[in-house]
Amino acid sequence: MPSDPHIHDRVTAHRQEIGGCCGNARYDKDMPTTATTPVKGRSFQVSGLDCAEEIAILGRAVGPEIGGKGHLAFDVINGRMTVLDGAEPVTDARIAELVASTGMTARPWDAETASEDRAAHLARQRWFTMLSGGFWAAGFLWHLIETGLGGAVGIFSGHGDAPMHLTEAGLFGIAILFGVWLVAPKAWSSARRLSPDMNLLMVVAVAGAIGLGEFFEAATVAFFFSLSLYLESWSVGRARNAVSALLDLAPPTARLIRADGSEADVPAAEVAVGDSFIVRGGDRIALDGEVTDGAGAVDQAPITGESALVAKEPGDEVYAGTINGEGTLTVRATKLASDTVLAKIIRMVGDAHARRAPVEQWVAKFARIYTPVVMVLAVTIALLPPLLFGGAWDFWFYNALVLLVIACPCALVISTPVSIVASLTASARAGVLIKGGAYVEAPGRTTALAMDKTGTITMGEPEVAGIHPLGTTSEAELLSLATALEARSSHPLARAILDRAARDGLTVAAADETRTVPGRGLEGQANGRSIWLGSDRFAEEKGFGNAIPGDLRNRIEAGGSTLVAVGDDAGVVGVLELRDRIRPEAKGVIAALHAQGVNTIVMLTGDNARTARAVAAEVGIDEVRAELLPEDKVTAIGELVARHDMVAMIGDGVNDAPAMARAHYGIAMGAVGSDAAIETADIALMTDDIARVPWLIGHSRRTMSIIHQNIGISLVTKAAFVVATAFGLASMWGAIAADVGVSLLVVANALRLLNAAGRKSPPEGGEPVGERMAQGALAHGH
Repeated sequence: MPSDPHIHDRVTAHRQEIGGCCGNARYDKDMPTTATTPVKGRSFQVSGLDCAEEIAILGRAVGPEIGGKGHLAFDVINGRMTVLDGAEPVTDARIAELVASTGMTARPWDAETASEDRAAHLARQRWFTMLSGGFWAAGFLWHLIETGLGGAVGIFSGHGDAPMHLTEAGLFGIAILFGVWLVAPKAWSSARRLSPDMNLLMVVAVAGAIGLGEFFEAATVAFFFSLSLYLESWSVGRARNAVSALLDLAPPTARLIRADGSEADVPAAEVAVGDSFIVRGGDRIALDGEVTDGAGAVDQAPITGESALVAKEPGDEVYAGTINGEGTLTVRATKLASDTVLAKIIRMVGDAHARRAPVEQWVAKFARIYTPVVMVLAVTIALLPPLLFGGAWDFWFYNALVLLVIACPCALVISTPVSIVASLTASARAGVLIKGGAYVEAPGRTTALAMDKTGTITMGEPEVAGIHPLGTTSEAELLSLATALEARSSHPLARAILDRAARDGLTVAAADETRTVPGRGLEGQANGRSIWLGSDRFAEEKGFGNAIPGDLRNRIEAGGSTLVAVGDDAGVVGVLELRDRIRPEAKGVIAALHAQGVNTIVMLTGDNARTARAVAAEVGIDEVRAELLPEDKVTAIGELVARHDMVAMIGDGVNDAPAMARAHYGIAMGAVGSDAAIETADIALMTDDIARVPWLIGHSRRTMSIIHQNIGISLVTKAAFVVATAFGLASMWGAIAADVGVSLLVVANALRLLNAAGRKSPPEGGEPVGERMAQGALAHGH
């Protein structure tokens, strides 16, 4: 927020010039614009949409009829496919028919039944996996009884030419049938389109094993692949449930005070704006509102991540999902249940899943190239050794099947989206709302950070520290003139002046014909007298700059205070000294950011240069750009973008909107209570605690580290088995165990991010600056 007195910015025109809504983030160098564009179109609930493989399948099946797969958007976490506006007109029935050809099913999106559909799909997978596993175990038990312990051990090296009892083969055959039942339609669709995917890899491996008479290994492949797919769906559901736990924060009912004074519990959705409701001690607050009676202390951790209770009294705002710790409050609803801050967070976290991070897009592209290459390599291993070196056909055909099994990219494609969703959820719990996977990666790469002064580095709650009348003007008269101009302003500096007038017992009528001079101050009429108020620059433009004593100006600015000149047509009648306290944690935060590798931290402010430099020197900021108008801030950000790979702008989400639009990504401070702040920036801090910025950077780096670990584990394991297979040293059951084991490992590694909300300090040696982030409010979602 600008600290010049009355930079009442008019940013609408600038936002249109710079690029529309500031939510359209830049990140131009690494991210296609489609990753951040709001998804608009017809949505469908797709049963069976669990990972990037299904996205590729649906793109090939549906894309050609709607003008290309670029007209499709996917949200794997919620199992949603969206046909974007601008696609060729195709009926819902035809879309459902095309999806059905892939082995999946689709129907128009219904948020109320979507969770039931996902639960039914997961239950179906669970039953088929259990049945496959059960018959596999029965077949193995039969073999153990028939052949003894030695035979049971020998089965893991293959039956070879040993005869298999018909009952045993039948049990393994049933296990195979249940294992591939849900996969076969997708594999057939893939084969018909000559576009191999992991489903086709597994079905070919199973069919090949059956052809070799290896019923045990075929059943093992079918069961464990089915188990792997179930675990994949479960892990996606685990991340989804962690987000859904947010829904449980707001109670479904509110104790409404009726017109006749009686009280009744009614559904929160039926409470209208303006209705009053009771919140007893220990109760969760059902709706956003304003306290009209009572006093208490509210735990706002579920929304803001603040660890300390926040005192509330009449006139204070409260938010749905927070907990009244003590006392009874009467609250007047200011928003409907569907429009609360919590509801907006839930919607935005849900929408964020559809905005894929660059690394996630890379994995999907890699998988599309990787699978056909593996098929070619498998054919090569099956044919070349027998043809060129006289190798045994059945031995090398078996090794080709082993390669198909271990090459399944399941672990690779699922680990990244699960990591991203877990990261987004942990951030929301910590009071940091990230608008999509695209912005999970960006903070960790930040090299330059620009921030406003007032409300960011300082508390944003200035006070009148000195009244300096000039000439024959008295202190009361000077304060009265300033109060008349400020009477209808909500600017923080205006509130400081009005508070001082109230404390001194002054009652002053508002000035007439008040007019804001953007970036300068205010003008108006009082008792037939033209009066004005603004910065020393405003006084200079009016020709009265020399009227302000130089020693007074120097003393005010050197102390980091803001000078507010007050005058009329005759000149300057006095000066007000306003001081905004620097946040006690600001210096530690700046030090932590430097320790994290943010090389350039710049203060952009409308305040005068001396005041800005005094504040910057105290907290350790590298550069100062002072006396800036909104368009000047945009220019300053443009210069930073030209010099640095990743530039962030921190502001209040409204006044700094054009500058935030110009940066690679924008961070809004104190988004609670400000709809514009939540909707403007790419990342919103739900409180005005800048200690969350180092936490955000550390969290981004932890997320990317886990994603890179998962990719590395998957590729190294598969590469090792490919080499072993090429030399005939791998077995199919070993490949299966490795594939399932890696899938379990990467999913468990990704889900560790759900605990990240409790981390207190940034990495890389920075001193602890963050306070304890709330964990208990959402513990049941872990």
